[in-house]
Amino acid sequence: MKLQGAVVLVTGGASGLGAATVRRLVSGGAKAVIVDRDEARGQALASELGAVYAKADVTDPEQIQAAIDEAQKLGPLRVAVSCAGVGWAARTLDKTGKPHDLELFRTVIGVNLIGTFNVLRLAASAMSKNEVLEHGERGVIVNTASVAAFDGQIGQIAYAASKAGVAGMTLPAARDLGVVGIRVLTIAPGIFDTPMLGSLSEEVRAALAKDVVFPKRLGDPAEYGAMVAAIVETGYLNGETIRLDGGLRMPPK
Repeated sequence: MKLQGAVVLVTGGASGLGAATVRRLVSGGAKAVIVDRDEARGQALASELGAVYAKADVTDPEQIQAAIDEAQKLGPLRVAVSCAGVGWAARTLDKTGKPHDLELFRTVIGVNLIGTFNVLRLAASAMSKNEVLEHGERGVIVNTASVAAFDGQIGQIAYAASKAGVAGMTLPAARDLGVVGIRVLTIAPGIFDTPMLGSLSEEVRAALAKDVVFPKRLGDPAEYGAMVAAIVETGYLNGETIRLDGGLRMPPK
């Protein structure tokens, strides 16, 4: 699928990996809709790039459907990328034996896994009505997991479970949607230099990068955006979770 002229929707698109993805897709000629709860950042990025901003929570079906409807005013929705996510650190039992907060676990699963599925199902419904392109393709859906899906660390049980669920959806979703010409892929990023890490000292950042095989650094969000663009433009990629991590395998802590 060509990026030029394609309508794309990116959740979590106002900052971090999502913003980098929007920048890369727009630079390739796509027409973008930025979906995010942060109205100030979303509007600012949309104004800068000539994109459209839609305020929405990924767990809300009506809000996501409204964002998709907004995207389809620009043309048929061809690409949906889910970058919205949350994460909190907590062990299954703390040092006093107190169990993990169940509502916290539900919240992480709700945003990262259920929110991703909500976007996937509604975007797929819209894409299924598109005119077919070359080889019968109608659309591409890209989800975001994490290396924590496979190498979850101490205190990451909620986050790792949510991201493992995203990875686990990839192949069955691709099989479900292949009949209507929609590809589904997932990127599992390692440690990226996003605003979440921006307040950390250089010493801490260097420590985070030490287990990366090569290159010995944090990931650049632009590299995530480049991977999304490569997925969109490589029609034979489907049903796979791609680690984007410099060979990192996370230690227990």
